[in-house]
Amino acid sequence: MATLCRPSVSVPEHVITMEETLELARSRHEDHPQLPLALRLIENTGVKTRHIVQPIEETLKHPGFEDRNKLYEAEAKARVPEVIQRALDDAELLTSDIDVIIYVSCTGFMMPSLTAWLINEMDFDSTTRQLPIAQLGCAAGGAAINRAHDFCSAYPNANALIVACEFCSLCYQPTDLGIGSLLSNGLFGDGIAAAVVRGRGGTGVRLERNGSYLIPKTEDWIAYDVRATGFHFLLDKRVPTTMEPLAPALKDLAGLHGWDASDLDFYIIHAGGPRILDDLSKFLKVEPHAFRFSRATLTEYGNIASAVVLDALRRLFDEGGAEEGARGLLAGFGPGITAEMTVGRWGSSNGDGR
Repeated sequence: MATLCRPSVSVPEHVITMEETLELARSRHEDHPQLPLALRLIENTGVKTRHIVQPIEETLKHPGFEDRNKLYEAEAKARVPEVIQRALDDAELLTSDIDVIIYVSCTGFMMPSLTAWLINEMDFDSTTRQLPIAQLGCAAGGAAINRAHDFCSAYPNANALIVACEFCSLCYQPTDLGIGSLLSNGLFGDGIAAAVVRGRGGTGVRLERNGSYLIPKTEDWIAYDVRATGFHFLLDKRVPTTMEPLAPALKDLAGLHGWDASDLDFYIIHAGGPRILDDLSKFLKVEPHAFRFSRATLTEYGNIASAVVLDALRRLFDEGGAEEGARGLLAGFGPGITAEMTVGRWGSSNGDGR
């Protein structure tokens, strides 16, 4: 059975605090008619610190889409290999053991994908499959886990490497003054995560069933408007209400597996914002403490897009993992509005002898 092993996570060295974010909003948008509302929304995110690839002075500039994308590529090449190596070490595998690399990112563009560069740079086998996913936004972390699960189900002796690389700060648009844009300026952070899904052996989440659900007619609620200046993030005010229709989808997936989504042992959930977690607690009828890993990611790193679910899982590992056979749910949410969901049990090599 495929096992999602311990993720490796890295955030850049430059830090911006909630207080600094609020002061920047006040100084740069002092005449904005909805500034008080924007400040309240940013404060309510609960994000205390975020990490960004450049000092804030550079982040606030906009040298153009071309220069930003070049920086995305340079930073990815400089930072991703170390994160991958730690994930491989934690899974007790070598690059030669990996059969597919699933690379997810929505904050920059490369063709060929970074996967091609990684295969050459880190000596992965030339037969390694490449699966870059660029347009699922925050949901891509969950989708990567699901596609790795599918691959290892089709090829039981294979191993998949997941890489999430998100530099949200490179999508900052100084001319976007809508409330959704101002909120996102105080919510999103930068981060890189990697994890191995082993077809055999390993310690972590034994992946048992996955699924996807799209809320009809919501495709424009989270979107990019692609212009000459790059990616302009569009966020509809209805997005925080999406847990009411998505909670039943999570229940249905667990129900197909014979489980009750309200009575599981651990939950690894994409933390798009605090209301997402609050509402999911309400509609799934689980205690808020169940989402402590996701909330910690949001507080310390902000919304790091597709890397959130992997960082939340890393925090479960840091807590000592779960008991052998403990049942859990993983879910990522993003544009569409799409949910990518997985259920599985905690298992270890020592626990099952494999």
